[in-house]
Amino acid sequence: MGAQWKAKGKAAAADARGKLFGKLAKEIMVAARSGADPSANAKLRLVVEQARKVSMPKDTLERAIKKGAGLTGETVNFERVVYEGYGPHQVPVMVECLTDNLNRTAPEMRVLFRKGQLGTSGSVAWDFDHLGFIEAEPAAPDADAETAAIEAGAQDVEPGAEEGTTLFLTDPTDLDLVSRALPAHGFTVLSAKLGYKPKNPVDATALSPEALEEVESFLAAIDAHDDVQNMFVGLRS
Repeated sequence: MGAQWKAKGKAAAADARGKLFGKLAKEIMVAARSGADPSANAKLRLVVEQARKVSMPKDTLERAIKKGAGLTGETVNFERVVYEGYGPHQVPVMVECLTDNLNRTAPEMRVLFRKGQLGTSGSVAWDFDHLGFIEAEPAAPDADAETAAIEAGAQDVEPGAEEGTTLFLTDPTDLDLVSRALPAHGFTVLSAKLGYKPKNPVDATALSPEALEEVESFLAAIDAHDDVQNMFVGLRS
C-alpha cells in the first residue's frame, strides 16, 4: 500500500512525530474549509479522529481547525497534487502532496525523480486502485473481520500494518459510512483515509540487495520532502 520507515532513536522518533503532526495539521486545515464542526464535516471528523489517536496536542489541533475555517484571519491555500512515476528498477510510485506553492514543489519533485522517471498524469495511476483504507482493531474477542466487512459495507479485508489490526478496504465514497459502521460490528477504528493500492507490485525479494537499497534511498528522499503527505509504492516484500 505504501512505504514506511521506522524511526530509529529518540531524536529520529521525535522528528518523525513532528512531521506526522505537521502533515495532519495540513489535512485538518484543508478539511476545515468546509466547516469547523467535525460532526457536520465528515472529512474533518476522520482526520481529527486520526490526530487524536496519535496524541496530537489539543491546542495544535484546534488552531489548525480555526486556521483552515478562516476564523483566525489567515489565508490557507493548500493545493492537493499527485505526482506519478517510477523509482529505480521500474517500481511504480504515487506521491500525494499538499502545497501552497506549486512553482516550488513541481521542480523539486522533478529533481527527486531524477534517479527514476517522473510521468504525466495517468501514466502510473492505471496500475493502482483508488480506495478507502480503514485500519481497525477488534474491540471484542469474538469480533470477526470478514463478517464485519460484509455488514459494514467494506469491499475487502487484509491484515493491518500492526499486529492484531485489520485493514478494511472500501470504495472511496463509502469511507466515512464504513468507518462509522464498524464500531457496531466489534471493531475500533484507528485511522481512515483515501489512498492507492498497487495492482502489480514489484517483488522486493527478486531485487538484489544493492537494487533494493537504491529503491529505498529514492523513496526515503521523496518521503522527507515537506510537501509530501502520502506515498504509495508498488513494492511487495
